[in-house]
Amino acid sequence: MAAPSWEDVAATAQKHRDASISLLDPPVPDVPQDLAKNVTDVPKRLLSAEEVFITETAPETLVNYLAAGKLTSTAVIHAFLRRAGLAQKLTNCITELLPGEALSRAKYLDEYYHKHKSPIGALHGLPISVKEHIGMKGKGLNGGFVSWWERKGEIDSHVLKILWRAGCVFYARTTQPQTLMHLETSNNLYGVTVNPYNRDLTPGGSSGGEGALIGLRGSCLGIGSDIGGSVRSPSANCGLYGLRPSSYRVPVEGCAATMLGEEQVVPVIGPLSTSLEGVKLFMKTVLSAKPWLEEPSCLPMPWKDHESHLPTSQGKKLRVAVLWSDEVVKPHPPIIRALNEVVTALQALPEVEVTKWMPYKHDEAWEIIASLYFADGAREENEAISASGEPMRPLTRFIIHENPYVKHLTVEEIWYWTSRRERYRRDYADIWNKTARSTGPNGEPEDMVDVILAPVGPGAAPPLDHAKYWGYTSQWNLLDYPALVFPVSKVNPAIDRVDEGYEPMNEQDEFNFYLCKWFGRNFTF
Repeated sequence: MAAPSWEDVAATAQKHRDASISLLDPPVPDVPQDLAKNVTDVPKRLLSAEEVFITETAPETLVNYLAAGKLTSTAVIHAFLRRAGLAQKLTNCITELLPGEALSRAKYLDEYYHKHKSPIGALHGLPISVKEHIGMKGKGLNGGFVSWWERKGEIDSHVLKILWRAGCVFYARTTQPQTLMHLETSNNLYGVTVNPYNRDLTPGGSSGGEGALIGLRGSCLGIGSDIGGSVRSPSANCGLYGLRPSSYRVPVEGCAATMLGEEQVVPVIGPLSTSLEGVKLFMKTVLSAKPWLEEPSCLPMPWKDHESHLPTSQGKKLRVAVLWSDEVVKPHPPIIRALNEVVTALQALPEVEVTKWMPYKHDEAWEIIASLYFADGAREENEAISASGEPMRPLTRFIIHENPYVKHLTVEEIWYWTSRRERYRRDYADIWNKTARSTGPNGEPEDMVDVILAPVGPGAAPPLDHAKYWGYTSQWNLLDYPALVFPVSKVNPAIDRVDEGYEPMNEQDEFNFYLCKWFGRNFTF
């Protein structure tokens, strides 16, 4: 018997997803046929007042309500399942819902609370959505490839086991792009995931399913992964909080991807949330479980929420350095405006000092990380795609075949580029250390810049298949710095005017300027 075509496999995947949503009772309401570009208000019109209240409550408040018995886990999970089903109809962000398992888990937690008069753990009853390639035992684990559709998770991912023991409920799995190496989210199993604020635009990627779902409040806390911007891009595009931790902080065992075992650019798992406290809750819960005891590569360092990083000594100010541009691609007007708004707010605080951060060879940083992303010349990606006959998505072609730095590296070449990486990190650290105003007893630099404030990307969410500049996010992957995204503003066509006389610095900047002009002509709310 001939193997099924990739189209048949995709139809099976979508049928499975739709069947999981059809199990909800009452059924998910139909959405209007004539949808506006911005669909963020649709759930409020179609769900009950209680469902809207629950799903628009911040995660830290939900866990308090659940711990106090003010809400049942069953009511919370039911509401989020319904809103997630709506989010799928509006943005195509779901690979499957888990209503049977989720409601069974919620029932167990409610019975536990009724019996013990206390929560089972810090996350008792809290719904958490999960990017598909973060494995669940017995569930599909396709990583965005049609040829991987039949693969199943052999274990629950380490991070999921920790969160489960803390009392959470997994109820939704979300979309990712082919290869996982896009700053957008499209694959041939499920199609294109779109931005809830403007469906002509991308929610970002590769954790774009999480971005769209949380942006529509179909989740309040989700789990993504990041190797070049994949948590931060969706967070920025969908108005969320998102954290890219440093490598080896959050356990990654149990995830599906190509090139497992490579250590040149280490992927990380991080949270996306509707609130900053949601990000903190995720990190504190995971690190309180001491994941390094089970996954030895994890750093044995707890979450230091009990320590303040604000100045304590008299006269010492928090020093914030602003990266206005990486001098490779100039940010669009709304990005500069958002930076200015944050800077103005910071300058009004007497305990904060704002200064300028000068970029150091960010074009070289891209050359290094782009040379290390596909050390096998993208052989595994190409094989996984060709195995089913599925077509290569536009951004897969861009990052693999249009990327001049992709080549099969010899062992000696891997050593060379890894040495370049380490030298660049030392140079950047030296620049940071030189911002010190004093030295400690052992000659160590003190009173340095505390944090860099920078754009997440060169523009707001771009039109579909146009997210081609990684430099504002991949920079921090190369340096392995933690990076937190927070919402500031939205595009305002009335004031975010295109500088028609701008002369681009290079080909990448010219493409980004083209997008800026596109927004000037086409952006509407």
